[in-house]
Amino acid sequence: MAAQRAYTTHPLVLRRVTVRRVHDVTPRMRRVVLGGDRLAAFTHDGIDHPPFAAPGFDDHIKLILAADGDVRAALPAQLPHGIEWTPAEHRLTRDYTPRRVDVDAGELHLDFVLHGEGPAESWAASAREGDELWFVGPKSSLRLPDGLDWIFLIGDETALPAIGRFLDERPLDATAHVLVTVSDGAARQELALRDGDTITWVVAEPGDAVALEAAVRALPEPAGEGYAWAAAESRALLPVRRYLQRERKLPKDRLNITGYWHREEATAPESEETAAAGTTGGGTPSPLPWLVVRAALQLGIVDAVADAPGLSPAALATRVGVPGPGIGVLLPLLAAHGVVMGVDGDETGLRLGPAGEELLDDHEREEYTGHEAELLLALTHLAPALQDGTSAWRLATGTSLHDTVTHDAERYGELVEECEQLVFLLNGLTADSLWEDVGTCLLTGPGSASVIAALDDAGRRPRLRIAEDDTPATVLRGHVPAPERIDWTAGPADVAVAAKALAHRTDHEATRLLTQLAAWTRTAVLVEASRPDGLSPHATEAALRAYAATGSPLRDSATIAAIAERAGWHVERTIALGWGAEATVLRRT
Repeated sequence: MAAQRAYTTHPLVLRRVTVRRVHDVTPRMRRVVLGGDRLAAFTHDGIDHPPFAAPGFDDHIKLILAADGDVRAALPAQLPHGIEWTPAEHRLTRDYTPRRVDVDAGELHLDFVLHGEGPAESWAASAREGDELWFVGPKSSLRLPDGLDWIFLIGDETALPAIGRFLDERPLDATAHVLVTVSDGAARQELALRDGDTITWVVAEPGDAVALEAAVRALPEPAGEGYAWAAAESRALLPVRRYLQRERKLPKDRLNITGYWHREEATAPESEETAAAGTTGGGTPSPLPWLVVRAALQLGIVDAVADAPGLSPAALATRVGVPGPGIGVLLPLLAAHGVVMGVDGDETGLRLGPAGEELLDDHEREEYTGHEAELLLALTHLAPALQDGTSAWRLATGTSLHDTVTHDAERYGELVEECEQLVFLLNGLTADSLWEDVGTCLLTGPGSASVIAALDDAGRRPRLRIAEDDTPATVLRGHVPAPERIDWTAGPADVAVAAKALAHRTDHEATRLLTQLAAWTRTAVLVEASRPDGLSPHATEAALRAYAATGSPLRDSATIAAIAERAGWHVERTIALGWGAEATVLRRT
């Protein structure tokens, strides 16, 4: 069945607003009403920007603050169709959900939980009329499925703005079952409930996973088609996700669970065993815990304990098909790193620890078992790869990464999923004048599904064809709506778009691809990352990961131009897309 998009994208615009008024909704929640001409359509530095739009009940805008107070120095660069997060040492960003958007009054309402210590809470606590605030977004809005009979709205105090907005605006006609945990009874609010709705208030400490899970288990089991939306402290939601997925059997497209904040854990003193398992002799982090967790996931240990909590080590060994001594080797280390609990003679048996709960999330386990994990393992060949000027992947596997993913549907599928974020950056490409006379577009690369979605959002309707081998084409079919409208054979086109097609190719393979495209079109567009994402905590690793994959660091404009020239192209211009990505427009020489 073809994939259906779950989000509507919006242009990314940097906006300035000022405080119009402030009032406390409850003793624990402050509402700041903001306004300004940049909520309407406006022009700045010759760039026209659309009016602010946040139609979704749980949309997020990114507030921009500064640790040193100099917010102007922390602002990102506004592109004609996107945002570039330039380096800024003191930049702080926080995501917040609009409680209300009043288009007629030109106002945006934001609710802030008080008594916190974060920069946004501190700003709200001292906010006065006339104070300025800068923000970006939202980048997208959630699309709820049609035909729902009921919805769970689950959260803590930080989720109240989204829950309140849902109940005010009712984006779908479904019975709402609301559950909110609050740290003080005074945090309760009047909410716009209808006949048939239910609401449960639970007083518990912030981030109390036990209280939240117990309350979720007590929710009704309504008949018909349902959906669960939840937002709270990230770790507190882990058992909620497990329960709704594994016991209530809600499919993934009927769940939206988001960690709105992260509780800072006090650092416990390390035992000698834990310290030895986590570092090398010189204090450098050891790969041992990573390898042990990877083995536990590959063997099915985490899933087995999740599905049958209370197993004995012997029963676990039988369940996953590993001899008892093998399980005995892994369990102490898994316990030391919070993956499992109940190892040392605990009569309640084995159960997941906090880290184990996190590993039930597909995105979390990809770090240990997915494509990125395999790439990390290839780095054991980093030294000879650097000496030989080749990719660590080729030395580790005997073949190129491109050859590997082209014949492995699961790996190619991971690349396609990684490219899903690309759709938020493609406004600059779809707005470009090159599309004016395009009747047919040829697509290649794992980002092709995102390009198709972006073209749809922009109202561009060229005939589409795909230039991919059998396995990648089959994967892409499952990620695009209405695959029957696409010609799945390569051929002549007015323009070709290679979306992240070079990121898993060596320079030689990239040249070969561009040579192939030259046989079908006179205009090509390469969508690639030329620099790290400025907001990513792993920005410093980007060049190394790229080198491990292809034998080339992140390819800058000069490198792209050299590859294109070898294939008979010249660079006409480059379109900055933001977040380090660029679209390079090529013409045949």
